[in-house]
Amino acid sequence: MSTPYPFTAVVGQSDLRLALLLNAVSPAVGGVLVRGEKGTAKSTAVRALSALLPQVDVVPGCRFSCAPGAPDPACPDGPHERGPGGARPARMVELPVGASEDRLVGALDIERALAEGVKAFEPGLLADAHRGILYVDEVNLLHDHLIDLLLDAAAMGASYVEREGVSVRHAARFLLVGTMNPEEGELRPQLLDRFGLTVEVAASREPAQRVEVVRRRLAYEDDPAGFATRWAGDEQDVRARVVAARALLPQVSLGDTALLQIAATCAAFEVDGMRADIVMARTATALAAWDGRTAVRKEDVRQAALLALPHRRRRSPFDAPGLDEDKLDEILDRFPDEEPRDEPDPEPQGPDDDGPQGGPDGGGGGVPPRGGGDGTADTGDGASPAPDAAPDASDAPPAPDGDDAAQGPEPRPDRGGDGAAGPEQAAVRAAEPFRTRMLSVPGLGEGASGRRSRARTAHGRTTGAQRPRGHLTKLHLAATVQAAAPHQKVRGRSGRGLIVRKDDLRQATREGREGNLVLFVVDASGSMAARRRMSAVKGAVLSLLLDAYQRRDKVGLITFRGSAAELALPPTSSVDTAAARLEQLPTGGRTPLAAGLLMAHEVLRVERLRDPSRRPLLVVVTDGRATSAGGAGDRSGAAPRDLAARGAHLLRAQGVASVVVDCESGPVRLGLAGELAADLGGPAVTLDGLRADSLAGLVKNVRTSVTSAAGSHRGGNSNHSHRRAA
Repeated sequence: MSTPYPFTAVVGQSDLRLALLLNAVSPAVGGVLVRGEKGTAKSTAVRALSALLPQVDVVPGCRFSCAPGAPDPACPDGPHERGPGGARPARMVELPVGASEDRLVGALDIERALAEGVKAFEPGLLADAHRGILYVDEVNLLHDHLIDLLLDAAAMGASYVEREGVSVRHAARFLLVGTMNPEEGELRPQLLDRFGLTVEVAASREPAQRVEVVRRRLAYEDDPAGFATRWAGDEQDVRARVVAARALLPQVSLGDTALLQIAATCAAFEVDGMRADIVMARTATALAAWDGRTAVRKEDVRQAALLALPHRRRRSPFDAPGLDEDKLDEILDRFPDEEPRDEPDPEPQGPDDDGPQGGPDGGGGGVPPRGGGDGTADTGDGASPAPDAAPDASDAPPAPDGDDAAQGPEPRPDRGGDGAAGPEQAAVRAAEPFRTRMLSVPGLGEGASGRRSRARTAHGRTTGAQRPRGHLTKLHLAATVQAAAPHQKVRGRSGRGLIVRKDDLRQATREGREGNLVLFVVDASGSMAARRRMSAVKGAVLSLLLDAYQRRDKVGLITFRGSAAELALPPTSSVDTAAARLEQLPTGGRTPLAAGLLMAHEVLRVERLRDPSRRPLLVVVTDGRATSAGGAGDRSGAAPRDLAARGAHLLRAQGVASVVVDCESGPVRLGLAGELAADLGGPAVTLDGLRADSLAGLVKNVRTSVTSAAGSHRGGNSNHSHRRAA
């Protein structure tokens, strides 16, 4: 077995190390979610934590790690008699992103249960992690139903497995740790709330600290065992401190003043529900025990708020987690601590003290001191920065209103040559997002689990039965009985029981929803540059992005202006990144519509090779004008509008489901967006019609248009009929 990197050798990241250690002291805190960019020691610190946990006593031979002094009465391997047991190290179990439900919670052998009446259960990762650590790297990429199972088990301390009336329960108490890179997509707010603490990590910008990181990593890779030996003393000190804090924890008093501070803080920051109050109370208690005290102080409550509240204040996926520390201090100052108790403060451990703060290689490692703040022994400015304070809405520039929009006439489209970009307009703020009606891809897909289009999935409504291909996972009981019933006389049935053979078993087929790739193609040319219009366009796209986030889609963003199209954001699960790119979008120049459509065709072609099961939905946001060939017609000499029609026909021939959001405004409308929609074989909808309460029947239109696209596309007359219908 490879030698793990020592926990105390991690440079900086004091908030991360403190949050992990607090959960080691009190697993009731509820786990840690670590958010940050790649290469910031997230996984390294988590994997190193298991070496600091004390050994656990287990019943010999029990696959579910029952404690010999208090065995689980419902243990599938039980019942166990109370008595001496054996000790083993605490486990650190990793849950892969691509794991199945049976791998997580365990598998019941339905075949043996029906044919032999035997309740055969194979434990999953939840059983392996009992009384240890369950680590999920890239937790934001885990399927939603697995996250729900995981967090339910963490909250209840038990795992339940039920298959067609056969059920098994076993204890599952573990320290849950998840890591994620926000660039790859966010967790839903409901899931964020289930993690007790959240820590934002970032790489240090101090050269001295970065040098120390490289030095230690190279030393570890050259001689892992020797490097671990040099840090063994610090590891033992921290391990002993964790054991002492666990023993002290039941004696820690959470006074009325501390409870008022917690309640006032949660109320002032308007967090939902009561989970935040409970987590803060448990975290503050663990902080006092970690510091060797038996009473909670104001600084404990403050640090608990910084760890437990930032991720609970998000009101939309586009809000950055954070906490206004000045406001926090103002709230806590209203409830000063009681008179100091006759309790000596613990001796502080500075960089030069012998103990877990320092290390054989100098500063930068060890354990964060009280509060995990600036007093660490890290080389340079070691502490990972506290989450940025949420900006006050009063400081933000006002959104453009009708008066601002009317200050000048709408600029005319640039009439220059194809290469003329025209004057670039400054980016305008998006209008307030709204709830949109659902757009779905027609047919039945087989993509990743989501909430948009119909698909065959492992979870959802049962639609039929079939013979199992490989291991049986979802039994269709009625179909199995129906298959076995005609053979009972031949099989010699004499009693009430049904004789079932393996060939009788039927797998349930289910239908649910999948996530799609929603590719936005946004017109940023001069004809869109009116302040009011572009603000409305951005608001509409932002609304669709929010809808894509809620439906677990991947998104991409293409913009076109001047003489070319640009892939502003390659397909990603990070919807908030798409929103940031949209906010910065400038406008101006001519309209190379064909270039935007051709780039969309290429992006979808590449994505089809990468993920064939994820079906695309193309959303073109434009007024339909095409005033530039954008390089596509340099050799052919075709008109820009004809080139755009060819690009639309190309996408339509590939069966791409499309929707055109018509941004044309004013009393005189040319209807060009409707013609583009006809060429794409999809519906056109106005900005106002995109709202949920104004878009009746759009989903039906998408399905009808795309389903009939293949037949109507072949004849030129049918194109004209589409235009007349538009």
